[in-house]
Amino acid sequence: MTILDKIVKDKREEVALRKGLIPVSQLEQSVLFERATISLADKLRHSNTGIIAEHKRRSPSKSVINQGFNVQDVAKGYEDAGVCGMSVLTDGKYFGGSLDDLLLARASCNLPLLRKEFIIDEYQLLEAKAYGADVILLIAAILTREEIKQFSEFAKRLNLDVLLEVHNEEELHKSVMPSLDMLGVNNRNLKTFDVSLETSKTLSQLIPNDFVKVSESGISNIEAIKELKPYGYQGFLIGENFMKTDNAGESAKQFIESLL
Repeated sequence: MTILDKIVKDKREEVALRKGLIPVSQLEQSVLFERATISLADKLRHSNTGIIAEHKRRSPSKSVINQGFNVQDVAKGYEDAGVCGMSVLTDGKYFGGSLDDLLLARASCNLPLLRKEFIIDEYQLLEAKAYGADVILLIAAILTREEIKQFSEFAKRLNLDVLLEVHNEEELHKSVMPSLDMLGVNNRNLKTFDVSLETSKTLSQLIPNDFVKVSESGISNIEAIKELKPYGYQGFLIGENFMKTDNAGESAKQFIESLL
């Protein structure tokens, strides 16, 4: 059983529990449910840098990254730094995140917010909307083509952008459909946790140009971004790089300044 299988198994139990606690009607009555969302895909299309900065306390591969920051400071710092969007991990068990992190980030900035989560149920999209997200992540490795279609079309009805993440050619072929906005290539091999930018380069030619191309994982310096831009990438998801410093916002600001 891979770490991903374990996460998905736990996630199914967690979502079943939450559904029992908070009915859909309650999510739909949330103050944020009616707010107009901000398109991350549009922001990336018109940006020189394409940085999506992440709030991430820990991960299965790296254990603790940073438990000290509070979300409001990170969100404000990222916005001041000029990032295009912010990714907020909401998984508790493996990443130390929560939906409250999303809520606090929403209250602290006007950036497009991505709910970074292992989505296996439409209910999680309603949660994302109710807690202030603008974008949802779908992971091809854990979903069938039918589920990707179902969830992405549902997200569009909620006016949420959809970022679909793939790790290889097989996942990409089963996933491409009109209800996606962005295609993310994760450079991390899920079996070995090794990271290689070659994954983004190889898959770039297979991604139709209607989608905004996003490269994820292993982007820790501006050279990586300069290397990937000629392959058509407009978005770059940077997680640990900013979070492992003393000041995530300042670190993002310096990174962006040196990129321009």
